[in-house]
Amino acid sequence: MPKVLAEGGAWLRGAVRALRDGGCDRVVVVLGATGPAYRAANGGWLVSQTSGIAIPEGVQPIWAEDWDLGLSASTRAGLAAAAAPGITTRFTGTGESTEPAGHPADSTVASQTVAAGNTPPGNADVGAARSPAEFVAIMPVDTPDVGPEVVARVIAAARASESRVARAFFGSAPGHPVVLGRAHWAGVRASAEGNSGAGTYLRERADMVCVTCDDLATGIDRDYPAGSAL
Repeated sequence: MPKVLAEGGAWLRGAVRALRDGGCDRVVVVLGATGPAYRAANGGWLVSQTSGIAIPEGVQPIWAEDWDLGLSASTRAGLAAAAAPGITTRFTGTGESTEPAGHPADSTVASQTVAAGNTPPGNADVGAARSPAEFVAIMPVDTPDVGPEVVARVIAAARASESRVARAFFGSAPGHPVVLGRAHWAGVRASAEGNSGAGTYLRERADMVCVTCDDLATGIDRDYPAGSAL
């Protein structure tokens, strides 16, 4: 199943909470294999018409309609939307994953601040005016033990660095969130290909700040919900 549906949406809610409590001003949820979000009768959003899983209040959903190209599709679309003038409160994007090509994990992406204006076709409702984004924090939903303390630590490292790019590390393994200053977005978009989102770009950055977070979480990328029969 799309990972955004895992454990009745618990992974989704946990990622949103981590991003919000970790210091992100606005949060969007990127959907792929589920199809577009569905407007519920109460005015909120569901992940899909059939899932019954609500998207947390105040979070903006968006669908990466070319999701089947791999993680790169949602990464490029998200950063393009975040960088474009006239974008309101949301954009698409995704983190790295070990998902097979063509079946990217749904992911949660947060922005520190976002620009104001008209919503591009297919996006959710127009949000309140905001100043242009300085940073984006990217985090998939399939690292459910990553909490707000990890997010806050990586954001702080990115903001304090000259490079303005930081990534959580758990032991020697790179993980999430990834926090990117605006100057890096075009490079990430240009290098994203197939089932690699920001990873190709980051591997070429000697100035990326590696933020040790294994005292706070395992950062393990989970492929199955708790209690699944394998």
